[in-house]
Amino acid sequence: MKHVADVVVAGAGPAGLAAAIHASRAGLRVAVLDPRPGVIDKACGEGIMPGGVEALTALDIHPFGLPFPGVRFADAVDPDLDAVGRFPVGLGLAVRRTVLHGAMRERAASLGVRFHEVRLASYVQRSDGVIVNGELRARWLVAADGLRSHVRRTLGVERPARGSPRLGLRRHYAMRPWTDRVEVYFGEGVEAYVTPVDVDLVGVAFLFEERPGRETAARRFDELLASFPILARHLADKPFGSRLRGAGPFEQRVDRRVVGNVLLVGDAAGYVDPLTGEGVALGLATAEAAVASILEGMPDAYESRYRRLTRRYFAMTRGLLAVARRRNLHAPMLRLARAMPRAFDAALGALAHLHAADDANTRPADRRSLPQTS
Repeated sequence: MKHVADVVVAGAGPAGLAAAIHASRAGLRVAVLDPRPGVIDKACGEGIMPGGVEALTALDIHPFGLPFPGVRFADAVDPDLDAVGRFPVGLGLAVRRTVLHGAMRERAASLGVRFHEVRLASYVQRSDGVIVNGELRARWLVAADGLRSHVRRTLGVERPARGSPRLGLRRHYAMRPWTDRVEVYFGEGVEAYVTPVDVDLVGVAFLFEERPGRETAARRFDELLASFPILARHLADKPFGSRLRGAGPFEQRVDRRVVGNVLLVGDAAGYVDPLTGEGVALGLATAEAAVASILEGMPDAYESRYRRLTRRYFAMTRGLLAVARRRNLHAPMLRLARAMPRAFDAALGALAHLHAADDANTRPADRRSLPQTS
């Protein structure tokens, strides 16, 4: 006999778990597929903006982390060139990715979400739903399988990236943080993202354009760090607190996010760049919007919700990325941000409060309008 669920979620990252939690809270039967057992780590900045913290709180998820009041932008080499911004409302949360994932997985399990340690290898759409891996029958498939989404690729909705591929490398240092906020350093073709995730642990991530060659990730990380002398002095002789991890290419362009009974959320639904630090919040918001559309029995409504949720974020990210790619614009940007602190704070606030509540009527409620799976 085939197993039956209302919703199958492909991918157990933050977006997938958020979708599973929203659906389960609304009374749906949910199965999550991911071949990786237990708690999952991933290279990311690990700074959750206030809107993302609000979304986690709404799901009754409270991971341990260090609150931070804002973001500091700084130059890679000039110690006198920086701008410190504060969120107009709320605090961000610097939280280790493993801690976040553990808290979200525990919450999902407490709601009865079923986990299957298998990869989504195949799916077939029918008029009344989908059949996953030849045996799991469901009304809906929510694809949260990341930047390299298998589901997105098989749906045929991908579009070519516009710019040069951007990659990321991240590791932690076992040390007391020197800052109480996320710091972003701007260098020549690279940015450094610093996040104090615990009282004795600091995350350091580099975002950079791919280049020809087969150098090791460790050598590339060391080369990048050497181009940030201010940051390098903070980290000198400090022991590593985690192994080196990579991510990317980041930009993922998508024609549409709903095809029949399949909905794309999180990174699988499209991505610009992690420079603005809203990846987790974006994943949570898109998951919430997708489930709300499912509950209404109107999956196509997710497309318009997605665009409303991401329009401002994508525009601001592209704008900052365009400046970041031109070294001669870094100093003017930082001077302007420092000279106009209220405008800088307002810009941070616009990014920091991305969540599905920005779109009225997106809160998943119950399953009254959902066609049932027999």
